[in-house]
Amino acid sequence: MYRVLLLLAFCNLFVLSVSAQRLPLGQLWYDTDGNMINAHGGGILYFQKNYYWFGEFKGIGKDGNKAMDGVSCYSSKDLHQWKNEGLVLKMIADTNSMLQPGCIVERPKVIYNAKNGKFVMWFHHELKGQGYSAALTGLAVADKPTGPYHYIKSIRPNKKSWPANLPEDQKHLLDYPIPRRNDSAWNAKVIEGMFVRRDFENGQMSRDMTLFVNDDGIAYHIASSEDNQTLHVSKLNEDYTEFSGEYYRILPGQSNEAPAVFKHKNNYYLFTSGTTGWRPNPGRSFVADNIYGPWKSLGNPVQGTEEDKATTFHSQSTYILSIAEKNNEYIYLGDRWTPENAAEGKYIWLPIIFENGKPVLYWKNAW
Repeated sequence: MYRVLLLLAFCNLFVLSVSAQRLPLGQLWYDTDGNMINAHGGGILYFQKNYYWFGEFKGIGKDGNKAMDGVSCYSSKDLHQWKNEGLVLKMIADTNSMLQPGCIVERPKVIYNAKNGKFVMWFHHELKGQGYSAALTGLAVADKPTGPYHYIKSIRPNKKSWPANLPEDQKHLLDYPIPRRNDSAWNAKVIEGMFVRRDFENGQMSRDMTLFVNDDGIAYHIASSEDNQTLHVSKLNEDYTEFSGEYYRILPGQSNEAPAVFKHKNNYYLFTSGTTGWRPNPGRSFVADNIYGPWKSLGNPVQGTEEDKATTFHSQSTYILSIAEKNNEYIYLGDRWTPENAAEGKYIWLPIIFENGKPVLYWKNAW
């Protein structure tokens, strides 16, 4: 009997161990305290053999997308079991603050600056009661990966700066009325920089965004701009806390959001989605040999059923994680949004596989 009990105990321990190593794809994910992980639209920082997952802390119900609390953080050594580190950036209970409860904070990303030892967070920021009209990017800085992060400012970037790849004859303020969107001239005007000229004086729009640190330590802020029609790749300063004024327009007029970037060997890869709000759409992928482009389309990275392809496994890209311990291995991080109850949004993490030189995604029930 003793041997049987010992064997059963061993089997139960084995099952628990195996279960702990499976990512709960499309299911609710729980932290080490047994509470639901609440870190949406997030990104991962790897620092001193620990992974730190930063994300939007969502509320319950349809108003859950409003930032009432702040940005959450979880830590892990194995990417499977996550410890709740709490709110590392908190809303400021001051009606004069831009970061007051009720504003919108999305897609927080944190990078480490080895030169000054600071942890730098940028995020998409919309002001309380103004919907998505402000189109700002916010900055917060900390001395430790788990914070606290001190809010610095929110801005529209690249004020009074022209994109480096905008032709000289187009570097002038907008001198004609913006045509209606269904006008045949509208897209052509977008491509040639209509919205860049419109926003030159006050700074360029910045909505869905990500951060990328290159091999040389130079950091880039990549955001959906120009009424979500064009992505901007902006070089940050040495401290990662200011825009250098050097930026490029990429994929003009192609209406991309949810950017996620990674570098594989000598090429840069970009995952995006179309602009359909909370509704999933076919994923997009691109490649370039320079972070500034030109970027070549590689099509939809999803391999699967027609529904899988049409919805990117019912998810939207938020980040591409390069596995620190393994060369050339990457994980797609996506969110399965539930706008009717934002807090219960689920996470889709899938390995990226290269086939014929292209990054692709296959569904896996567990891995």
